[in-house]
Amino acid sequence: MVQITKRMVESLGLADLKRSDREFIFWDDKVKGFGVRVQPSGAKTYVFQYRAGSGRTAPRRRMTLARVGHIELEDARRLAEQARGAVAHGRDPAMEKAEKNAADTFRQLAELFLAEHVEAKRKRATAAHYRLILEKHVLPQIGRHKAAAVTTSALARLHIKLSDTPYIANRMLSVVGSMYAFARKRHIIAPTVINPARGIDRYREHRKERFLSVAEIRRLAEAVREAETIGLPYGIDETKPKARNAPKPENRRTKIGPHACAALRLLLLTGARLREILDLEWAHVDMERKLLLLPDSKTGQKAIILNDPAVATLKGLSRVGKYVIAGQSAGTKDEQPRADLKAPWKAVCKRAGLKDLRIHDLRHTHASFGAGAGLGLPIIGKLLGHTQSATTQRYAHLDNNPLFRASKGGLPR
Repeated sequence: MVQITKRMVESLGLADLKRSDREFIFWDDKVKGFGVRVQPSGAKTYVFQYRAGSGRTAPRRRMTLARVGHIELEDARRLAEQARGAVAHGRDPAMEKAEKNAADTFRQLAELFLAEHVEAKRKRATAAHYRLILEKHVLPQIGRHKAAAVTTSALARLHIKLSDTPYIANRMLSVVGSMYAFARKRHIIAPTVINPARGIDRYREHRKERFLSVAEIRRLAEAVREAETIGLPYGIDETKPKARNAPKPENRRTKIGPHACAALRLLLLTGARLREILDLEWAHVDMERKLLLLPDSKTGQKAIILNDPAVATLKGLSRVGKYVIAGQSAGTKDEQPRADLKAPWKAVCKRAGLKDLRIHDLRHTHASFGAGAGLGLPIIGKLLGHTQSATTQRYAHLDNNPLFRASKGGLPR
């Protein structure tokens, strides 16, 4: 502990988080319980920590005083001293602040939850998913309600409205439940406020699983090859006035770039998740050992084994930027990974005559290779990067399958 100074606060940053993979707090030796919290996102706030009561068994509380930059250091220290005086007189300043903030709206609580918890501590895709669910399905309905006044019955009615999409309905409950747990932990709402997501029965979700047959894989591969070479044919409405200016029927073809085509091949050949391929950097590709060494994924750090066709696919790609699957900003200073594969995936599936096929089904199909070869569920789980054996159990019913033999030759080019 050292006395916190203005210069010290300004110099604090991400480098100070090396000793902790989460947030870190620097405590002041002038005012006991006063400190500066540095979050992984780089956000800095003044905090005050104390025990609400006497004795070591009294619960420990921590309250946020203000963001660094919103008030001066000495003003924050003065607020901490005032809170410390309140504690000495038997009061609970964090609880008092929580009761005051309980009047905030659901929308305000949602924004605080997204900014200070989800976007600061969760993966980018998870944060985007949380925000989409709240902004599209929840805030239009109850955003103006007082956060402390949202009832279980109100949330249950919203859950029923989403019954046509059980997955979204259940995820909505999970997000809202997590938001209220965050609010209680941060003393934003009073302990007496009931989490409105608690006690609502979830819908049964029917897991969609699709395993491509050898014939379907061949049709998909041929569509990818056609898209990459001569392009996929497209039609036009001949009744439209502009139809006369359209290219001749034999010239109506649209090509798909080599990087998008390579991404589709790699998804099937590696069993990787979509973002693992789109976010893949050349620095993480080890051609010599035939490995993709991912520093981060849905399940943390992991390695993906490359078969010969996958290696050939990678070797055939030009290196435009740092990402293997080059996006629109490839090679620029602010390069970002490709956002998605929706357009090329829709086009090749239509050409291959494959309906209701999701990109994630390529991962299921890849797993069936191992199941068909009798590798055993633990090995399949390792190959796919599963952390829970129950996740791999879905492949237990697969018998010996010629898909594994077909995979050895790779996708037809």
